[in-house]
Amino acid sequence: MTCAILERVTEHTLDRDAALELARSLRDVLRSAQQALAVGSPLQDMLTGHIGCPVSEIPNVLERWPGWEHANLQRGVDAYLAQHSPDATWFGIGGGTRMFQDLMDMITMAAEGHGTFALGAADYASVATGPDRTMDAVRFGLIRTVAPDGTPVVVAVRGPSEHELECSLRVLAADRATATAVRERISALMREHDVFRGQILAFGFSEHRGNELVTFLPRPKLTAAEVVLPPGVLDSVERHVVLPAGRAAALLAAGQHLKRGLLLHGPPGTGKTHTVRYLLSRLTGSTVVMMSGRALAKIPAATTLARRLQPSVVVVEDVDLIAQDRSLTDGGPLLFELLNEMDGVGADADVTFMLTTNRVETLEHALTDRPGRVDLAVEVPRPDAHGREQLLRLYTRDVRLDLPDPGPVVAATEGATASFIRELARRAVLVALDRGDEAPVQ
Repeated sequence: MTCAILERVTEHTLDRDAALELARSLRDVLRSAQQALAVGSPLQDMLTGHIGCPVSEIPNVLERWPGWEHANLQRGVDAYLAQHSPDATWFGIGGGTRMFQDLMDMITMAAEGHGTFALGAADYASVATGPDRTMDAVRFGLIRTVAPDGTPVVVAVRGPSEHELECSLRVLAADRATATAVRERISALMREHDVFRGQILAFGFSEHRGNELVTFLPRPKLTAAEVVLPPGVLDSVERHVVLPAGRAAALLAAGQHLKRGLLLHGPPGTGKTHTVRYLLSRLTGSTVVMMSGRALAKIPAATTLARRLQPSVVVVEDVDLIAQDRSLTDGGPLLFELLNEMDGVGADADVTFMLTTNRVETLEHALTDRPGRVDLAVEVPRPDAHGREQLLRLYTRDVRLDLPDPGPVVAATEGATASFIRELARRAVLVALDRGDEAPVQ
């Protein structure tokens, strides 16, 4: 037929119908030639041979998470594979542009003989699982496994990169219901093996495209003797924050709420953050999310983590930066996000909000005066004479200084803060070293 059409082209001008017929015929010829010359695709064979249907008929189910969930995604997949295919091995896709391409596009192009995508090795990245621990996580790779009912499936993992801020899980199967079941099971295992549980976390941002990060911080190790506050203040704070943590079941049984809010206010350097650190050292079973500076913009994400990982604590330092009284300013979106998130945590949720501020007088009254948001507000004042002596002894306990009577120093530091006393002790040690005294360490 094609030859006949070509003869018509040489005889006279081609009409529209003949042109369409020629185009269809040429398309069919090219497809036939492509099929005759095709040598097969190992990537296609790897997938279709396992799943049991053509690439064009394979549905896929995709789920995405923020990039900081990469370690949790890997843990969930590892736990799933340990249950269903412990001997399975990861493979990848080779090709210089694979990090820019969608997985299904690469598979389709490989099946049709287009592009340079072929079987390769999986890519890995080192991700943090604690302040001083890391694990290898698949950055881009696929693995053949089975669904809980034994149906063959392929699981694909993609981690965050300089081109993609999220991590994702894709499940390929012969039918969508099977793929969905595998995805849901892996998601559940992610929560069971969550690396964030019981950790102290801080939100931050990288230089690249505002990429959001979650970092791990070591848990403080402090004793009550290292916290110098007016008499009764620390006991009051501990009763409000620490005591309920050990009696959650009893409180719920008595119909009492678990969510609590603490506000520590006072001049800079008086020990608000130090007090928070002490409380975190006591709450060893709680997950903590620290918010300060630019990270205050991540209040919704922090509260979501807190709800997921309760018992938990959300620490908002310098809350006045986002929660100023609306009679003084127009307010802002972060203030309303903070109020909404604190209200959105249910009363039976074991979540504690710890807020600090140097300027309590500027805070929004809807935050400080409404029960259920801040239940206890405590002033951390400048230390009195007794407190300054305690601080002086605390910060010089491990050094030998010529200080038989601290009285003159205590008197001379009236109005000083705890941080000033600490710096004074440090400089005294430096002076002793400059004089050539023997090592001042006890």
